[in-house]
Amino acid sequence: MSKCFSFTESKNWCYRSSFTKSGLRSTITDLKDGTVMHCWVPKTHKESEPEPEPKPNLLLIHGLGANALWQWADVIRHVTPYFNVYVPDLVFFGDSFTTRPERSESFQAQCVMRVMEANSVRKLSLVGLSYGGFVGYSMAAQFKEAVERVVLCCAGVCMEEKDLRNGVFRVSDLEEAVRILVPQTPEKLKELMGYTLFRPHPFGFIPSCLLNDFIDAMCAEYVEEKRDLIRAIPKDRKLENLPKISQPTLIIWGDHDQIFPLELGHRLKTHLGDNAQLVVIKDVGHAFSVEKPKEFYKHLKSFLVDLQFPPSPTSPPPKDQNKKTTSVEEVPRRNN
Repeated sequence: MSKCFSFTESKNWCYRSSFTKSGLRSTITDLKDGTVMHCWVPKTHKESEPEPEPKPNLLLIHGLGANALWQWADVIRHVTPYFNVYVPDLVFFGDSFTTRPERSESFQAQCVMRVMEANSVRKLSLVGLSYGGFVGYSMAAQFKEAVERVVLCCAGVCMEEKDLRNGVFRVSDLEEAVRILVPQTPEKLKELMGYTLFRPHPFGFIPSCLLNDFIDAMCAEYVEEKRDLIRAIPKDRKLENLPKISQPTLIIWGDHDQIFPLELGHRLKTHLGDNAQLVVIKDVGHAFSVEKPKEFYKHLKSFLVDLQFPPSPTSPPPKDQNKKTTSVEEVPRRNN
């Protein structure tokens, strides 16, 4: 007997409504190579309208788990007043899929960029959450002329394959991590939430029927394909092979992240040097956008709207007050 009500699908409908009210519409782009991409795009592209300053473009890239609607619903209303916002579902999420064998973040980046080109987007800034940060970093490396500013949120792009063996992660067995990150049982979903959030949550009291409902709606399709995406991340990964992106980059991390530990945030800051800043949000885990959304948006606004590098709380102020510091005017401006 089929179920007559799904809490997850009802919530999904509410999120779709909020995206629509924020001025976005749902689109499908056939890339003509066996790949189909779903993306939320502006109903009206403000760049073509006579305004004192045309709106710049902002790309929001989700991570593993639910579709893009669920991961960006609390952010969308804050950014649409300032940007033409584009929110794709990555391959094997939402209505995006491919028949091609590629599973790398490089392939995901190319697919997203082709969607942007199909929408006549030539310049953009981007925000990537977790796995979406891997995709965003790859976009910044591959499409240097198109990507202007980069925000990477708890994205362990500096991880190496040997980190799994060296105990950097709470779960060192890749296959066990895969089972947790693409949960198929209420127990694994609870385990994932325990790793993702810092503050205690009453997951033990959530009925299994609701957890199964979420799994059926968000995690039941393309299970092996999603797991292959995760398996592809550490394969032969070495820091020395990671290109250094040149765009102004904001790195945001939770101080109690159990998925990608803060050590990887510091490693990424060192790798990128002076054109990157690391901001650490206190008393949150991997899902800091859920636990402290106001603080998350404050940093986004400072970097993307006010075009500033926020001061890094991980670094003390310079002792030499006469030493030259970077002013707001010296931070590169958007070109579009």
